[in-house]
Amino acid sequence: MTMKRIVLISCVSRKGKNKAKAKDLYKGSLFAHSLEYGQSLKPDQIFILSAFHHLLELDKEIEPYNVTLSSITLDKKRKNPNLKVLTKDEASLWGKTVLKQLSEKTDLEKDEFIILAGQNYVFPIASGLINIKEPLKGISQFKRPGKLKELITEINGK
Repeated sequence: MTMKRIVLISCVSRKGKNKAKAKDLYKGSLFAHSLEYGQSLKPDQIFILSAFHHLLELDKEIEPYNVTLSSITLDKKRKNPNLKVLTKDEASLWGKTVLKQLSEKTDLEKDEFIILAGQNYVFPIASGLINIKEPLKGISQFKRPGKLKELITEINGK
């Protein structure tokens, strides 16, 4: 069996207001650039890591939701009182579910996983994957769109 290249993109807090395909629901430059970069790698598959839906295919229709694995500031919590932040135990369970879903669609030991997500999304699944690349590791959330633009430019040679 040949190794496949799988891209995993994190969901983002900014979403459209109505049911849409997952790739169209998420808004903002971080998600847009992550998707563009992921596509530029010509992977075998791209999935979205969703705090609510676990592993999402790009064309799966979903409703907007308000759940995150990311730690948030008190200020952000005040502005968004309905936001559900997963606990450590919930995040661990989330990771097990994502790995189970991935195991049904990919080879967890042989495939290459390029993860475009923060550590709160990587940590619960990392122990179950052998071949991981994290091009955004160590880069703050705010600098990620710019880094992704650089990576896209490198690939496209422009």
